[in-house]
Amino acid sequence: MALPTRGVLRAQRVPEPRPATAAVVPAVVDEAVCRPAPDPAAEAAADLHLLRRATWGPTPELVQEVSAVGREAWVDRQLAPRHVEDAACDAVLARLPQAALSSAAAWGGGVERYAWTGMFALGQATLVRQAWSRRQLLEVVVDVLSDHLHVASPSDDVWYCRMDYDTTVLRRHALGRFEDALVASAQHPAMLWFLDNARSTKRAPNENYGRELLELHTVGVDAGYTEADVVACARLLTGMTVDRASGLHVFRPTQHDTSAVRVMDWSAPAHAAADGAALQVSLLRHLARHPATARHLVTKLARRLVADDPPAALVDRLARVYLDGGTAIAPVVRELLLAPDALAASTPKTKRPREDLVSALRALGHRPDATGTQGVASLYWMVRSRGHAPADWAPPNGFPDVAGAWASASGSLAAWDHHLELSSAWWPKGLGFTAARDLLPAAPPATVGALVDALALRLLHEPLAPTERAAVVAFTGRAALSPLRGDDEWLGWRLASLACLVLDSPSFATR
Repeated sequence: MALPTRGVLRAQRVPEPRPATAAVVPAVVDEAVCRPAPDPAAEAAADLHLLRRATWGPTPELVQEVSAVGREAWVDRQLAPRHVEDAACDAVLARLPQAALSSAAAWGGGVERYAWTGMFALGQATLVRQAWSRRQLLEVVVDVLSDHLHVASPSDDVWYCRMDYDTTVLRRHALGRFEDALVASAQHPAMLWFLDNARSTKRAPNENYGRELLELHTVGVDAGYTEADVVACARLLTGMTVDRASGLHVFRPTQHDTSAVRVMDWSAPAHAAADGAALQVSLLRHLARHPATARHLVTKLARRLVADDPPAALVDRLARVYLDGGTAIAPVVRELLLAPDALAASTPKTKRPREDLVSALRALGHRPDATGTQGVASLYWMVRSRGHAPADWAPPNGFPDVAGAWASASGSLAAWDHHLELSSAWWPKGLGFTAARDLLPAAPPATVGALVDALALRLLHEPLAPTERAAVVAFTGRAALSPLRGDDEWLGWRLASLACLVLDSPSFATR
């Protein structure tokens, strides 16, 4: 008998006969063998829950992959994204070369001066990765970090450096140590321009970055810092600026305030101007390791992966994981996705507009343009029309990640319009569409109810809730047990509208 691939992985060995005179030894109970076999339905539900949170939408291929290797192995593989082959996605990204430009290359002529084309290309490249990259968990965490260390794109001052910020700050450090991400962010021209530290001098310190460093990026507004801490932070960070000749970060000692400084529980005496850069990094690393920062950051990760209001006990434990790991992000993500209590604490999350659009693409099996980027560009403008294009949020706090911030009748109507365009395979032009008939099994369902069930299993990977199923069946004007002919309109030209209605369901709207 073949051993199962999941659950109990050891077979009992039949003991050899013992001599009659041998002493009787009490049997040692093998707990792994005695443990009840996992319930297949419960395992499938847990797999699906993981994929809804750790990806931009489950696909049949991912469901099979997690079922085959197990949740733990899949998460560990995703936490090492360099080892996940992604050549097909990389080939599409190569058609958007401006999205990958370094700050120096863009400043030197890779992008027309002050044009937004590079930032638009970055937004399109981000959608490509979220929709079609095999490194799905990386894309989820990058999105959280992008909102946490937010630099709006497009915006004027960062026209040449926002693309590099995505590459060298967000993507490089998303699964690394947060303190490294914080230092890289603080010193990057995109952040220096966006929050005005590039314009901050000892004669005219600008408080914008110092304030957001404490309020948004590290300890959080409830940590107990004062206005004096904000001012002190701003004074210490003077001299951290942008070289107007190269467009890159530079420390200018002549612009640095050298007086003694205290920021919460960190302090430095009056110092030489040349020592300012090292002290700035010291403060940044101290703040990254602060217990209040631990709670602030892990709450955002838990809000994305668990619930709008994650349980306090879970946040406390995750904060310990963060601090014990030296601000490493990957162990926190692993704990969030695999710990039994994190899974038990999970409640339905409502998809934000971009998550809805991207997960619909993935559910329908649509592919990127065979050549060029016409379809990808149209996707970008579709999601921008719904107020959720990548990084396109003007305030410094990043997109909200709670359901109430996105609830509106107009938002629902926009989602339904896009579902119809995508399921009907007529917009955006240029994409590689999957025909609606290919969403069904080879043998056509025999009844209307069976047809709705087949679409739900293909698009949602689980049955619709009974009330939702009844509503979709009612849309056909027939009963669930009504038979379907081979040339039935619901298996032909009206099938796409039925698939659209499944995507319009509350079940699809949650993750």
